[in-house]
Amino acid sequence: MTSVYDFSAKTIDGKTRTLSEFKGRVLLVVNTASQCGFTPQYKGLEALHKKYSGRGFAVLGFPSNQFGQQEPGADTEIAEFCEMNFGVTFPMFSKVDVNGTNAHPLYKYLTSEKKGLLGSEGIKWNFTKFLVGKDGAVIDRYAPTTKPEDIEKDVERALAA
Repeated sequence: MTSVYDFSAKTIDGKTRTLSEFKGRVLLVVNTASQCGFTPQYKGLEALHKKYSGRGFAVLGFPSNQFGQQEPGADTEIAEFCEMNFGVTFPMFSKVDVNGTNAHPLYKYLTSEKKGLLGSEGIKWNFTKFLVGKDGAVIDRYAPTTKPEDIEKDVERALAA
């Protein structure tokens, strides 16, 4: 696999979506959770998505229950929570593992392309973010504590590239 466009994933409403549909766009891929201290970041993610989607940007949300069991609900509950509490309109995908042997292939690719703290491939916690360029290559990886608004300048640079 040479880019994120080589992968597909099940959407939160159960359809398979190939990421090649996003070819030529800048992406921010985020593992999310509804019951996490970082859950308010949904608001900032949605703001970034709305501000830049017309320029070729999209946030892609991948719920995961691997950290403190903070995403216990079914996909329908997750979708409802995101829409009702944060007005999420960016694409959300079905709940996945982001670490371990059952990790989604996209996450195996992302973590091998941009390692975390001290060269670790593993995802540290909910709301780890990966910025992907128009060519499908991973540009950067951001810690869960990095707020979406703190990534905005990097998004702008990637869109201008």
